Amino acid sequence: MVELLKPDLCIIGAGSGGLDLAAGAATLGKKVVLVEKDKTGGARLKTAVPAKALIVAARHAHRIAQAEAFGLVAPPATVDFEKLRAHLAAVVGALTADSAKEWVGAMGVRVVQGSAQFKSRRRLAIEDIIEIDARRYVIATGSLPALPDIQGLTETLYLTEDTILGLTRVPDHLIVIGAGTTALEYAQAFRRLGAAVTVLDAGLPLPQEDPECVRIVLDVLGREGVRVRAGVAIARVGGGPLNKVEVVLSSPDGGEETIEGSHLLIAPARRPNVDGLALEAARVKHGPHGITVNAHLRTSNRAVYAIGDAAGAGGFEHVARHHAALLLRTLVLGQFARLNANVLPRVTFTDPELAQVGLTEAAAARRRRGFRLLRWPLHENDRAHIEREPAGHIKVVTTPGGRILGATIVGAQAGELIAPWALAVGQHLNVRAFAVTVFPYPIRGDIGKRAAMTYFNPGMTRTWVQRIMGRLRR
Repeated sequence: MVELLKPDLCIIGAGSGGLDLAAGAATLGKKVVLVEKDKTGGARLKTAVPAKALIVAARHAHRIAQAEAFGLVAPPATVDFEKLRAHLAAVVGALTADSAKEWVGAMGVRVVQGSAQFKSRRRLAIEDIIEIDARRYVIATGSLPALPDIQGLTETLYLTEDTILGLTRVPDHLIVIGAGTTALEYAQAFRRLGAAVTVLDAGLPLPQEDPECVRIVLDVLGREGVRVRAGVAIARVGGGPLNKVEVVLSSPDGGEETIEGSHLLIAPARRPNVDGLALEAARVKHGPHGITVNAHLRTSNRAVYAIGDAAGAGGFEHVARHHAALLLRTLVLGQFARLNANVLPRVTFTDPELAQVGLTEAAAARRRRGFRLLRWPLHENDRAHIEREPAGHIKVVTTPGGRILGATIVGAQAGELIAPWALAVGQHLNVRAFAVTVFPYPIRGDIGKRAAMTYFNPGMTRTWVQRIMGRLRR
């Protein structure tokens, strides 16, 4: 017989967002069912954590190559790929415990293994074995690689960000189609591990980011040997003998250019993983960018919510967890919290890193009549020179009155440096808060204080201010 469950909350998908919401709701006394067809942990353990571990390993190899600049003599790094893979597995293994179904089960969450499909607006079936009639549903199914429509792709061996970590050796020549965050991160990492790398994209690299900051990232990648070609038209791809792929580019005059490589990585934007849920039966509206939700993450079905990549979060783990926290407040604590996309930071983990929160300079120019742009370069920072990493800067957008609207940082450790600016945007802080804060010496974060202090420069040149200052001196 089919088992019928009637929980307060049914969560479909046991990635980071689903796990956080399930654990939080169960802890606060709600009856929770968590449905997952694969392993718990989602993209965090499958791709995000091992990918970042690979990037850090490649960074160490690059540091060895830079040792001579610090007066140190070291032989070139050699890559033992089996040991590297073991390292990635160890990192994932150390973080698996807090994503295991036994862990959430111990909190009172009923974990159901299987594929979910809506039968009606309020009824969910799990492979004809279990049916669920919950008060509220949350879809947290994440995303999948979105494959571009390129002639010959289906007949060619290719990698995605879900499969590239299964490589058993460093590619001789990695061709990357796509120039977004993930594409550039992998491109630089494999170049530092010894591969030749070519990046191809029909559009601009990192199109959502500040163009001035993107140029700094691309300049460093170019000097390291990563070949980035933007605005190209890919006519077709094909495979040759073992470990050989070909990408054919077409030009406006009808000519063609062939690029040969050993491996092909397809790394465009991801697509929401909602196939097979029968959302039409639940009357949940959705499109190419995910399930349609309002500011409270509610779908067109008042009993159904969506979070993370399923709701168009863009592949960011921390966004899914933020969505889960908002829904915990809404569904369990009754606070009806609203989503504010401006407070969500993002980081491209190239080297230098590129971090952003709130409004960029271009976005501020489009939305506001008046704003202030404050900036400070890393080459004016002592720590940056101590570590021989002076490339980059900070740009801060404020209202004319000084309220912080956004910040962009490009440079080493930008992902760490953006954290206080995310706090500032979320809490509507004034730039004076940074100007009067005492920072320890020497740290990179001092560039934020320096940028904040430039807010007061125009005012100090005004005649009436100078008169007041003169009287105070006298």
